[in-house]
Amino acid sequence: MQLQTRLEHQHIMLNAHFYDHIERYKAHLLRWNATHNLTGAKSEAQLDNFIYDALLPLTFLPEVTTIMDIGTGAGFPGMMLAMALPETQVSLVEPLGKRASFLQFVKADLKLPNVTVKNCRVEALQRGSYDLITSRAVTDTRVLLTLSQEQITEGTLILLYKGEQVFDEVDTSLNYEIIQTQKRHYLLIRM
Repeated sequence: MQLQTRLEHQHIMLNAHFYDHIERYKAHLLRWNATHNLTGAKSEAQLDNFIYDALLPLTFLPEVTTIMDIGTGAGFPGMMLAMALPETQVSLVEPLGKRASFLQFVKADLKLPNVTVKNCRVEALQRGSYDLITSRAVTDTRVLLTLSQEQITEGTLILLYKGEQVFDEVDTSLNYEIIQTQKRHYLLIRM
């Protein structure tokens, strides 16, 4: 099934401009990936699955004005959210230079003024405040919360893209919800 059809089936309605950006992003990523090994996705179908996975939380997230994505890698989920939410300021935190360079290239090529790329580890950032912090496949939940503590304020939502291990990782004292799909467990924590 085509990406747009899959997203619309979930009631995620995005404009033609978004899909133009996605096509250009995928072309760039497949070209860069051949040389720099930015992601495990090697085909357009795999990329469409990653994009779908990154955007599915739009079905349950409230509106936010600021997002920080920790360990953005080749753009999942942060760059996808930035393209889908052009009015939202999105900070992409990526410590690996080759990935941060790719993200900066995409930002410039697609003219995404709502994106900031930070080539560092999250714990190296100065104190900040974000409505939503996201992360996909970076580290254990407890470690991630510790590393990002300077960016978390009261009311911050934390969305972690997890697998089945989420049930072993989650601290039951937290205010959290696990949203399950066929292939993903989204851990949403309210601070």
